[in-house]
Amino acid sequence: MRRVVVTGLGVVSPIATGRENYWQALKEGKNGIGPLTTFDVSDCPVPFGAEIKDFDPLQWMENKEAKRSDRVIQFAVAAADLAVADAKLDTASLDPHKFGVYIGSAQGGLETTFNNFKIMMEKGPKRVSPFFIPMMISNMSTAYVAIKHHAQGPNLCVVTACATSVHSMGEAYHTIIRDDADIILAGGSEAALRSISIAGFAAMKAISTRMEAPEKASRPFDIDRDGFVMGEGAGVLVLEELEHAMKRGAHIYAELVGYGSTCDASHITAPDPEGDGAARAMRKAMAHAKWLPEDVDYINAHGTSTPLNDKMEAIAIRSVFGEHTDKVLVNSTKSMIGHCLGAAGALETVAAMQSIQEGIIHPTINLDTLDPECAINVVGPRSVHKSVSRVLVNSFGFGGHNGVVAFQKFED
Repeated sequence: MRRVVVTGLGVVSPIATGRENYWQALKEGKNGIGPLTTFDVSDCPVPFGAEIKDFDPLQWMENKEAKRSDRVIQFAVAAADLAVADAKLDTASLDPHKFGVYIGSAQGGLETTFNNFKIMMEKGPKRVSPFFIPMMISNMSTAYVAIKHHAQGPNLCVVTACATSVHSMGEAYHTIIRDDADIILAGGSEAALRSISIAGFAAMKAISTRMEAPEKASRPFDIDRDGFVMGEGAGVLVLEELEHAMKRGAHIYAELVGYGSTCDASHITAPDPEGDGAARAMRKAMAHAKWLPEDVDYINAHGTSTPLNDKMEAIAIRSVFGEHTDKVLVNSTKSMIGHCLGAAGALETVAAMQSIQEGIIHPTINLDTLDPECAINVVGPRSVHKSVSRVLVNSFGFGGHNGVVAFQKFED
């Protein structure tokens, strides 16, 4: 049976760009949440978030191309380039028909949609940009990355809300296993941190309104959490068939050994209160990996900082791990980078890969008092040193979409 390993990591995030800088920032507990500065927030109901303030698309694409692409595409191209470089991958030498791209997005080119709608209402439909559609549609990130790296194999844009990038990695895993590709650039990109999106989440009371202290607003599993904080960014991983990776002498971060995908089928936004769908996704990923509960060292949680999600996830974890629950360390990357929606799972997987490499589990900042209803072993405001061999990464999205991926330390 073919095996799938991770050989490259690319990150564009609110706390750092590039794998090494990102990991260092996570270990230090750097907080990426603060006042929004890249657009007018005068009509924004929550004027803070986890924003990327210093991103320059011209580092990754020509000026003409940058002007004709949405920020979500620019993030994806940058993260893919960083992953390719990290993997020391000469993409021109690959079999293009066995080289794929699976990069999803929950909301696609939201800023482009908003701006062109405004132009149409103020100046008429003839003033809408001819680049509106290719800038807006969610699958264009995969197209840009494929064109740049001449990847002519499988190419998909998975859209499952906040579970998007975990499902992208999971589907890529199966594609490589069944020999439809040798390498896939997999992950997610999101650039929806704009007034219209924030207003929507605020209207449904899903995001934090801790106006007096934004830096303390993202507090997964804390008793005083009041909602998530929106973030933006992109994470892309190089997933590669094992023999292909070994032939070129690639560094292997970990092996992807399991994937679980389920649906709550109960409510469009609220998670199943008993965590049944989430628990089934974890069990599926572990069954693929042939793991028992006591085999798992660490879970990078979905951990959004919303009252319902965190409680549900804790219940699901306890139902899966039983007596072993207290021995499994759990953290939430969102405490520092906010909730990057469709990019979240990939950004969190990059953190998990580094934990396997270094034996360090990054902190969950702002966790002052664990909610008794979230009775799991959550890492607090300091990094923990622990040998990590087996990891689960959880992602759950509106619509009841649940995705879990299982990674283990590579052994030949």
